[in-house]
Amino acid sequence: MKAEKLVEIIGADFYTGVPDSQLKALCNYLMNRYGIDPKHHIIAANEGNCTALAAGYHLATGKVPVVYMQNSGEGNIINPVASLLNDKVYAIPVVFIVGWRGEPGTHDEPQHIYQGEVTVKLLEDMDIKTFVIRKETTDDEVAAGMAEFRNILATGKNVAFVVGKGALSYDGDVEYKNDNVMVREEIIQHIVKISGDDPIVSTTGKASRELFETRAANGQSHQYDFLTVGSMGHSSSIALGVALNKPQTKVWCVDGDGAVLMHMGAMAVIGANAPKNLIHVLINNGAHETVGGMPTVASHIDLVAIAKACGYPYAVSVDNFTDLDNELEMAKKRDEMSMIEVKCSIGARDNLGRPTTTALENKQKFMAYLETL
Repeated sequence: MKAEKLVEIIGADFYTGVPDSQLKALCNYLMNRYGIDPKHHIIAANEGNCTALAAGYHLATGKVPVVYMQNSGEGNIINPVASLLNDKVYAIPVVFIVGWRGEPGTHDEPQHIYQGEVTVKLLEDMDIKTFVIRKETTDDEVAAGMAEFRNILATGKNVAFVVGKGALSYDGDVEYKNDNVMVREEIIQHIVKISGDDPIVSTTGKASRELFETRAANGQSHQYDFLTVGSMGHSSSIALGVALNKPQTKVWCVDGDGAVLMHMGAMAVIGANAPKNLIHVLINNGAHETVGGMPTVASHIDLVAIAKACGYPYAVSVDNFTDLDNELEMAKKRDEMSMIEVKCSIGARDNLGRPTTTALENKQKFMAYLETL
């Protein structure tokens, strides 16, 4: 069905969420219709954040808000759904729109397989009534589902449209771009060259895919890298755990702005521990680029100041390769923790591949390598 038809059927005038490739049609429609507008559309840091934001909207207006997200975000909404929205607590009605990655019977990446299996069950366990929209679902069927949902919402309960692969479409297009000139894959190539044999923990999305392909192009082993293909926002904490337990080797984290925003509290914990061997490289293109390019708020905040306030002893921002190489070299030699924000363009090559090894194989090779350090 058309994304604009779904919006019409739901009839809400406030949307907040975290972008998802499965919901790209909806995301693009919302950007074309509203842009980023505090009255109608806000992209949040994580799914719990947007659930609480939706609750505030309902408290102020009495209206029913909509929260959109990938199913991987269900874990982030469990607490606010159970202890804030639930009808045994404040009875705050919300319509969720959930992109169903890893739907059983549909091929997807390994990080989505189990999440896909439990997507509907998790929603139902949280007393959220679900309606699945697939390619063959008609507008009338969705309208009938929404009619039922309105009765449920009136009791202070929550509901969810679970959207299958290819179920939503939108004929319009949105161009996402910024003024930065450095390309992420080239940034990663520079990091790989200077990091040498040091272990790298990379964030989910295209960054890990580009790291994998960089190693392949160089004829290098993949043993140096832990590719955090899921668990958005947690790669820096994984890197912290590795660095604290391998103090004699430099440990690099290749992170993204959307991931850092999703669980920014991790920076406070990293700064409080400040292992001298950790190098946190934050590639910032101000976008959720892996899932379509919708903006983050990272272009409007001072991540270097935030890192320093969290206790990072050294933090800097660069926007060109000369400065990047210089900062990478100094970070490798520096006897204290470093954070390098790298201003990055939006975009990746169309033929970017995916890791050809399994997640389990990646873990085993990485652990075996760490044992030698």
